[in-house]
Amino acid sequence: MNIETPGWFRTALERRPEQYVTEVEGCRISYRCWGEPDRPGIILVHGGSAHAGWWDHIAPLIDSEYRVVAIDMSGHGDSGRRDDYSLQNWAAEIVGVAEHAHLAGNPIVIGHSMGGWASIMAAASYPERISGIVILDAPVADVTPEERAARERTAFGPLRVYPTVTEALARFRTVPDQPNMLPYVVNHVARSSMGAVEGGWTWKFDPGIFRGRRPSPQILKEVRCRVALFRAEHGLITPDIGTEMYELLGRVAPVIEIPLAGHHLMLDQPLLLVTGIRTLLADWQHSVPQTRPKVGTNIG
Repeated sequence: MNIETPGWFRTALERRPEQYVTEVEGCRISYRCWGEPDRPGIILVHGGSAHAGWWDHIAPLIDSEYRVVAIDMSGHGDSGRRDDYSLQNWAAEIVGVAEHAHLAGNPIVIGHSMGGWASIMAAASYPERISGIVILDAPVADVTPEERAARERTAFGPLRVYPTVTEALARFRTVPDQPNMLPYVVNHVARSSMGAVEGGWTWKFDPGIFRGRRPSPQILKEVRCRVALFRAEHGLITPDIGTEMYELLGRVAPVIEIPLAGHHLMLDQPLLLVTGIRTLLADWQHSVPQTRPKVGTNIG
């Protein structure tokens, strides 16, 4: 099927990233880079069952002053698999890739969904190695649809092998489902989500990633760097959850809503997402970070 694509999207995909591999805590970690070495760094962290290719049309639009890195967390994409997965492992992978990618200074980490949790863990565990985090629709006060689907075995079960790419593409879907995704973005993401195996094609993630990975909301109190929360209008961070996260972060993290977006913001509102990120980065370049209250301080 021919899918008409706009010029901005074609131009973004023409910006082919450099591909690298490093090892973190005994596991091979794959990542890709846009922009020159020794620039300030941005680390893009995908959600559960996704991969670095979900950022292929986003990264080239924010790399003019940065070296932008998109990571495949262990259990995802082209990275290795572990016997067990934890937010601590994924946080270490973010920091390990940042050290390997020739960045100037400490990076800003932008994480979506499960990648947002990993970004929070990285900021809490390695405060001297992260300059800021941007959390994209990653609620820490509820069970996510991905976790629920895995527990109820309605998705993310044993991986099927499809005889053809076409048949596999027909089975691609997001959790949670969202009806207004851009078909040219979904087509690119779906095609890059598959790998060839004996007998055909299957998805490039380990179903074991969803076993008990939700962080406690209290971890937000341990984050000392700059933070911003991005809400999707039709996503998982409801106004109430956003308010709770804002309070736990010490009332200094802006909460930015992306209008019309579902949970997977890069699939339905990529240009609004890029605009929000670029605006935030411009502000952070020229403003002084607010002092965050210490854990236990009365912020009322």
